[in-house]
Amino acid sequence: MTGLRGVLFVGLPVAVILGFWLLARWEYRRSRDSHRLSFVARNGWPVAAFVVAAVGFWALVMIVLPQLYMVDFSLHPKLPPSQRGGPRDIYTLENYRYFLFGSTRSTASWNVTHITAFWLTIAVSMCITVLNFVICYPLAYFMAQVGTGSQVRKLMLLLIIPYWVNELLRAFAFNILFGTSGVLNVILLRTGVIASPIDFIGQDIALYCGLTYAYLLVMMFPLYNALESLDHNQIEAARDLGAPWWHVHLHVVMPFAKPGIASGCTLVFMLCAGALAAPLVLGGPKTLWFTPIVYDRFYQAFNWNQGAAYAIVLLLTCILFVMMVMRVFRVSLSEITR
Repeated sequence: MTGLRGVLFVGLPVAVILGFWLLARWEYRRSRDSHRLSFVARNGWPVAAFVVAAVGFWALVMIVLPQLYMVDFSLHPKLPPSQRGGPRDIYTLENYRYFLFGSTRSTASWNVTHITAFWLTIAVSMCITVLNFVICYPLAYFMAQVGTGSQVRKLMLLLIIPYWVNELLRAFAFNILFGTSGVLNVILLRTGVIASPIDFIGQDIALYCGLTYAYLLVMMFPLYNALESLDHNQIEAARDLGAPWWHVHLHVVMPFAKPGIASGCTLVFMLCAGALAAPLVLGGPKTLWFTPIVYDRFYQAFNWNQGAAYAIVLLLTCILFVMMVMRVFRVSLSEITR
């Protein structure tokens, strides 16, 4: 077991460094074949070496090694510190079995609560992603293709200023806004729209609204960046040929903005699925959200091994979603991250 762990924690970082080196060589050969200056030729060896070292260090220390520790934790049983590394400290899938069946030994029944929370989190995150796109696309199109410079600056300022407030404080503000005695219920009661307060928090309406609002800018900026580079003459040409407005957007604007749409969708989905502050503050007593369950595995049950397994399941699902988005929009990873 110790030997396998050593291979993982030494071999994989070496593989990452080798991967960066191969990418650099590939970029150099491609630029040489296309008669373009490579990154090294344009910037010199000192700058190129610094960039490769900085990116490699960031990838290793902040991404690869923490995830490796999480994977390693998830494949070990929960043991007292004195027994770790002993004969009982073996590689096992019992933590993943617990996620599926609610037990490390029995498989008689499914772990309905945790599985339901997991799939509900994934489904709601997808719906919030679509809703964010519906809200942000018209705004991004107006800012990129229609609005004047002054209008764009004012609208951008109005979008950014609320995000100067901490995310946790915004969540508490939404809690006050949607509470049974909150601002929204008071307005609806005084105007006679409702006869009794609506439990927005218990019905998860506050949570969904808070998550939608929290990641608007994450969708807005990739869309705006993609639409801003679209030649307006293409839109005018489509209109001159008699295309209706929906046809212009569906067959001209959106295909051009596919990288921005894919980037915004993946970011919103991953942030929403991994959100913790909003579900804890805006969730009701019967709210099912997966990240608080992961948090409880770590800090309430004090079972870091199960928590790591739950986190890995969520991570793999998010990676599959990114791959699905790339497949649907037919874009590469380099186009999404552009």
